[in-house]
Amino acid sequence: MATDQALLIIDYTNDFVADKGALTCGQPGQVLAPTIVKLAETMAARGDWVLLPTDVHTPHDPYHPESQLFPPHNVRGTWGRELYGPLKDWYDQHQAASNVWQFDKTRYSSFAGTDLDLRLRERHVTTLHLVGVCTDICVLHTAVDAYNLGYQLVIHQNGVASFDAAGHDWALRHFKTALGAQIV
Repeated sequence: MATDQALLIIDYTNDFVADKGALTCGQPGQVLAPTIVKLAETMAARGDWVLLPTDVHTPHDPYHPESQLFPPHNVRGTWGRELYGPLKDWYDQHQAASNVWQFDKTRYSSFAGTDLDLRLRERHVTTLHLVGVCTDICVLHTAVDAYNLGYQLVIHQNGVASFDAAGHDWALRHFKTALGAQIV
């Protein structure tokens, strides 16, 4: 039943999306919820892989480069690291499915320091659909690594957002012009 398609829902957590999140993109991120949940439901139902790479940190880690750039966010075991709103509900209902799983990541890219590439290749995945936040940070770095690893990319423009509108727009152009991504 599984296919060569996978959906990556990147960092769609309270800290990045909710009004009181530590590093929120706010309303631009919040309005993505129906699109992301509908896409997750559609792809999971047809047997595609639905993966939730989720940023995780230890506060004030002197060895992590983000500690110098951003306030503490997505700290393990906190409300801020929980999936945001309707996606949390969807995941709670589907997490036992064999084609749905969430995993930790500690860098911008979903590939850096994870076994994502290995798991995708084992499953013969060739095309990645990307949604989540932030368009110009974690979605971008994941897309660049995916491109360099030979994956085909589909970016759902109504499924990505950032706290930086100019960065968001730049990243959408970059996905298409430099990575050959299909923008839908």
